[in-house]
Amino acid sequence: MHPVISTKDPAAVAHELQAAYLEMFPKGDKVFIPRIFQWAADAFQGRRPGYQAIDARYHDFEHTLQGALCMARILQGRSLAGATPAIPQRMAELGMLAIFLHDTGYLKQRGDVEGTGAKYTVVHVGRSADFAAELLAEHHFEAQEATAVQNMICCTGVDAVLKVIPFQSDVEKITGLCLGTADLLGQMAADDYIEKLPILYSEFAEAARFTEQRNNVVGLFSSAQELVRKTPDFWEHYVKPKLDRDFGGQHRFLNDPYPDGPNVYVDKVEANIRKLRRVIASETDTTQFYKRSQMA
Repeated sequence: MHPVISTKDPAAVAHELQAAYLEMFPKGDKVFIPRIFQWAADAFQGRRPGYQAIDARYHDFEHTLQGALCMARILQGRSLAGATPAIPQRMAELGMLAIFLHDTGYLKQRGDVEGTGAKYTVVHVGRSADFAAELLAEHHFEAQEATAVQNMICCTGVDAVLKVIPFQSDVEKITGLCLGTADLLGQMAADDYIEKLPILYSEFAEAARFTEQRNNVVGLFSSAQELVRKTPDFWEHYVKPKLDRDFGGQHRFLNDPYPDGPNVYVDKVEANIRKLRRVIASETDTTQFYKRSQMA
């Protein structure tokens, strides 16, 4: 079974990512994961020249760590299962780099003082791809590799249209599907996911104030309470079908042991949804829940 790792402890996550990588690639580059982990930490903590520290409260560094941990475990599960097509070392490295950079579009540049990075919700995927291109050029990645990372980043976002992403190979596409899966499950399986839903709404609300067109996710909810009420349907009618159909069932490689063992990520999401349904069932509980979340 996967060990329980707190994503509030970056050092513990870094250790687990390194362990998973070296299990998959015993002769791999032993400094690759620590290096890209530091790149991401520097970016989110305000140590990258030209950028401020992240100030979006939901899409923070922990959110990235949740996705990265889930991504590593999906890749590890595929490797242990002997899945085809096999994801070679370099593509797995690019996949891990992509998950670390997939929400850098929420970072504000120096001098950007209006609002928080949440205002970029609608355009954050494109901004993340641009950030990746900038960073990888600095570190002399080949153009084809930078494009692969950008394509994988484009697999995230609730409105991602996979068929229009110009993947360069089947294995690049599969790695991108693993990333999209990890982005969804990593956050929804978090112990405090439902408590953070009002914070997610506050990001949508801020983005709506900075977005002229409202025919996107930021215009779907009139209040935090409405987002909370609609989340169970989001899981049942959007996420689950997307995991199975669009992402090709990559989440099944989290079954431990594969193929019939328990899937701790899906189980945790289901537990969160059951808890949320109980909250929704009581209007009083919903009100108190919202107030507690606002104070967090």
